[in-house]
This record gives sequence, structure tokens and C-alpha cells, in this order.
Amino acid sequence: MKARRGRVLALVLAGGAGGRLGVLTETRAKPAMPFAGVYKLVDFPLSNCHNSLVSDVWVLQQYNPGELTEHVANGRPWDLDRTYGGLRQVHPTLGPEDEEGWYKGNADALYRNRAEIREFDPDLLLVLSADHVYRLDYRDVLATHRERDADATLVTTRVRPEEAGRFGTVEVDGAGRVTGFAYKPDEPSTDLVTTEVFVYTARTLLDALDDLADAGGDDSGLEDFGDSLLPHFVEHGATWEHRLDGYWRDVGTVESYWQAHMELVRDDPPIDLDDAEWPILTRAPDRPPARVGGGLVEDALVSPGAKVEGDVRGSVLGPGVSVAKGATVRDAVVFEDARIEAGAVVERAIVDAGARIEPEARVEEGEGEIAVVERGAVVEAGSASSR
Repeated sequence: MKARRGRVLALVLAGGAGGRLGVLTETRAKPAMPFAGVYKLVDFPLSNCHNSLVSDVWVLQQYNPGELTEHVANGRPWDLDRTYGGLRQVHPTLGPEDEEGWYKGNADALYRNRAEIREFDPDLLLVLSADHVYRLDYRDVLATHRERDADATLVTTRVRPEEAGRFGTVEVDGAGRVTGFAYKPDEPSTDLVTTEVFVYTARTLLDALDDLADAGGDDSGLEDFGDSLLPHFVEHGATWEHRLDGYWRDVGTVESYWQAHMELVRDDPPIDLDDAEWPILTRAPDRPPARVGGGLVEDALVSPGAKVEGDVRGSVLGPGVSVAKGATVRDAVVFEDARIEAGAVVERAIVDAGARIEPEARVEEGEGEIAVVERGAVVEAGSASSR
């Protein structure tokens, strides 16, 4: 009997609340956040799966799933609408008494779905976060895992040293074996971090989850990966890194989300969203072409359905955004169907969907701060934006 090459199941962890994004995630899951006007954050791992020929994908949801569920639907934009396999949306359900309630974290989400994973019987689990922006051929990561005969493979990248404490930091030897891991350390010893893209040998992972749960009971630490699961693999298993040297951005804070958009409107943006060989796919409503009339648009991304008559510079406008004559939008991210009325000024800001900035109103914060206007809010002249 011919041995199978290795059945791969991708688990996209899309249940996080995204509390660091404040009012922007009060009514939507973080993976449903818009990006670059026309995309959602979840489009990036799903598009990477499509382009990497990974065709069995489960999206694990929890927090405010409605908008995300509607967007992902049956997976058609990513060629995942299949009779067998393809896309499955997974929601938390009530289990035994000791497993009731919401997922406590991403490792707990894997543990709660262990029976379904065992029934699917994959050889390898490709575990993905749904709130980072990057392009990666997962086939290369899977190849690294197989070549190393690894129990776990962590995709790593380097970040600015002052940002490393926001992530799980990784220490490796000269061959690429992971020798140390620290979860969001106060004083990071390295700028090498995990991108929250992992490959696990499925049976080894499931056994580790059971062992950790049995050993710890209610205090097993099966909440997030960094609490006990990754330290367990680093200590007891064959754990290796796969280095991502290209573009990768965590956009989990207001500042990082805004900054990632400002990078897109530079003369030489660090990621090409129009690469025909690696398309970023999405489900988007039909909108007419954007209309620009009478205003000045410079270094900006303008989505379909937008209507611009004022001045827009260094900004990203979502579908259906309206910028009236005499209005100014500078260094801002404006979500779908927001309206910027005549004489209004929006600067260094994020304006959520359906918000209205009234005539002569100003949306801006002090130096170095990002103003945020919540979904559907009305900002009148003389009032302060909300954050």
C-alpha cells in the first residue's frame, strides 16, 4: 500500500476579540477588520491557503462572528466551496461540564475540537492566526517540517527590538532548531518572534494537548499557545523554525493598523497587493467605479463606489466613502460608506464604517496620537472624536 504524502488540515483561528483595537472591534471580530479598503484580514491566510494548494480549511470563530461568517460564507472566493473537504466554519459548542463556555484561548480552541480533528485524521495541522498581513507559501513550511521530521515548526521573523515584547520570542541554534521560547516577555532577549503560523504533527499535538490537560486540570495553562503548549514542545519535542524574511505585519493595535496602511500609500509599498501570481482574494459587494471630481487625490487608495470631491492625501478610502468638496482627508483610513462633509478635516485618523463627519468638524488628536471614530458615529463641529 502506498503511503500517503501527508494529509494537511489548516485551522484558521479567528475567534479573538481584538481588544487592543478598542472601538474598532466592539461590533466585529478582528479577522473581519477591513484592510487596504477592499479586503478583510482573514483574506490573507485564506488566500495563502488557496495559493499554496491547501484545500481543507476550518475557520474557528467565537467573538462577534456574524460579519465574519457572512464574509467567509462557503469559501467560494478561495476555491474552498467543495462537495468534499473545502471550508468549514467552526463555532464553540457546549461540551462536558469541565469544557463549557467560551474558548479560553487559541490552544484551548484546539483542545476543544480534538475529537473532530481526530475524526478528520490529518497527518499535519497547519495552524494560522487570522489577524496578520503577509504572503507565504505554506508548502515551503510543510516541506521544512517534513525534512526535519519535526513535531512542531514555527514560522519566525524579525521585528524591531522595541516591539518584540508584544510577541512570542524565539531562540534558535545555528541549524534552526528552537532552543528557547518566551511569551510576551517584559525584557526580550531577541528580536526573533513567532508569526503565529505553525505546523504540527497532528497526533503529537493532540497527545500533547491531552497530556497538558490531564496534568494540570483546571490549571493546565491551555489558554494561548505561549502559556504551556509551545514551551512543552520546545522542551520535549523536535521543534524547528522556518524563517519568513519577507513582509509580515501584526495589525493588532490602533497604531500598528494605521501604520500598516500608511506603508501602503508610500511610493514603494512593502507588499504588492496586485501580484497576479499570488492574488489576495476576497468576497466583496459589487460597486461602481470610484468617482473623483474637482478635488485633489495624492498618494491614496480609493475603493470602488467612493466619491471624492475634496482633498485626499496619504489615505485609504473604503468602498462607498464620500468626501465632499472643501473637505480634507490626510493620513487617514476611512472605512466603507463613511461620509466626510464639506469643510471637515480628518487627519491621522481611522474612521469606522458608516460614520459621518459633519461640515466644519475636525477629527484629529495630539501629536503622535491616532484619532478613532467608531462605527456609525456622528462627529459635529466642535465635538471630540471617540476612541
